[in-house]
Amino acid sequence: MQHPLKLMRCRKDRERVVILGSGWAGYTIARQLDPKKFQAVVVSPRSYFAFTPLLASTAVGTLEFRTALEPIRGRRTKFEYFQGWADGVDFKNKTVAIEEAVDDPTQSLAPTRERHANKTKHEREVEKVREAKKGTLFNLSYDKLVITVGCYSQTFNTPGVRENAYFLKDVGDARRIRNRLLACFEAAALPTTSDEMRQNLLNFAIVGGGPTGIEFSAELHDIIQEDLARIYPELIPFHHITVYDVADKVLPMFDEKLAKYAMDTFRREGISIRTKHHVEGLRIGPPEHSAEKDLGEHTCYTLKVKEEGEIGVGMVVWSTGLMNNPFVAKSMANVPDLPRASVKLLESGSKIDGSSSVSWTIQKDPKSGSVITDNRLRVKLEARGDAKDKPQAILNDVYALGDCAILDGTVYPATAQVASQKADWLAKRLNRNDIEQTRFEWKNLGVMAYIGNWNALFQGGGGVGNISGRAAWVIWRGAYLTKSVSWRNKILIPTYWFINWIFGRDISRF
Repeated sequence: MQHPLKLMRCRKDRERVVILGSGWAGYTIARQLDPKKFQAVVVSPRSYFAFTPLLASTAVGTLEFRTALEPIRGRRTKFEYFQGWADGVDFKNKTVAIEEAVDDPTQSLAPTRERHANKTKHEREVEKVREAKKGTLFNLSYDKLVITVGCYSQTFNTPGVRENAYFLKDVGDARRIRNRLLACFEAAALPTTSDEMRQNLLNFAIVGGGPTGIEFSAELHDIIQEDLARIYPELIPFHHITVYDVADKVLPMFDEKLAKYAMDTFRREGISIRTKHHVEGLRIGPPEHSAEKDLGEHTCYTLKVKEEGEIGVGMVVWSTGLMNNPFVAKSMANVPDLPRASVKLLESGSKIDGSSSVSWTIQKDPKSGSVITDNRLRVKLEARGDAKDKPQAILNDVYALGDCAILDGTVYPATAQVASQKADWLAKRLNRNDIEQTRFEWKNLGVMAYIGNWNALFQGGGGVGNISGRAAWVIWRGAYLTKSVSWRNKILIPTYWFINWIFGRDISRF
């Protein structure tokens, strides 16, 4: 079906590079492309780049939300920006269908499901025609396409999680968590609240023992012990923090000694760790066995755990990993019609004539569904069919990086470090026009995690040793401050650290 979409064409003096996404990969490459050679265009529903390592700190008031944001548009910006969702790609005509997202209320929250999940294919096609006529859907042409759309939060279709859990992937999520945390304490402080409900409201569960879950647990412990204990001393005996994970240990990317150090530190601080536990559901309201049946404004949630049954909680922060982006799953599936110049055949697989009619499909990782790229970050294709030795090719001028892509034959972690290194490498190669002369290789710079009370973990890469405790905390803060993009935030971050250390965190709700 042809849609009457307005086409935003390229300027002829420079190649247009359309970048889908404003995360670690997309924002980095947009800033580093040479504006004299390329007309970079960023398309993203978010008008900012979120510095995700600081989200746990902003969620509890250690830092303000502004410090974790870098606006896409600015006085020194040398690229264009459209606020919208990528809706589809026409590889033959080199265009991307964009749905505007200026008024999208979910743009600052963690995506957990497809935007049009409840619509049939026919309903969505009809809707696209209507949106095109309204001017909210348009085509954007490109010379080179960089796909950095990221991933969605993985919920494993656990009942009630999408609706009731709190996520921590964007600034809107951090704001929701801070408001809910303070609401739990204010509701528990009311004279009409029973002790049983206080125990429920002040019982905080974190699902996922990776760096995000552990760091948030540590930050949550800090605000309760350093600030809320002085403001609500009578409520502290009711509070509890628990980390749930299905694995044998937390922080699986760290070596055994560092992971054990983190678990021992948490136990000393009163944070419970429940490994080999399976969450089966989350619903609003107290547990069925509870004498408290209030379903009013200040009610709690019920977390159902296979090993423990129903547990009353005030908040569940969900951090269990990533799921495939629906754009990658649907819009980047079959590519039945490609111009010959767009496909470069690889020597692996059966030999075919480049003029032969071949139906191609984009290679996907069978486990995660992520796009597979070659070692120059170009999207890989394979011929459709059941043959073992299927012809393979790459799609020229189409690159994929970040969480939505996997480099063929590697097991690089889905981290900001990998995404930013790929973006740095690709920007340099495009600027120098020498992408065929080298290949991408990841340099492990180490991993870090904050574990509370001014203690952290640092596991170095490239032969650097492991560090834990206060020294690792200094490295942790120094690294995040150094990696901050703008000088404004490089000044604001230590300023807020100092102010909150002297005066305490801001616990106002808004």
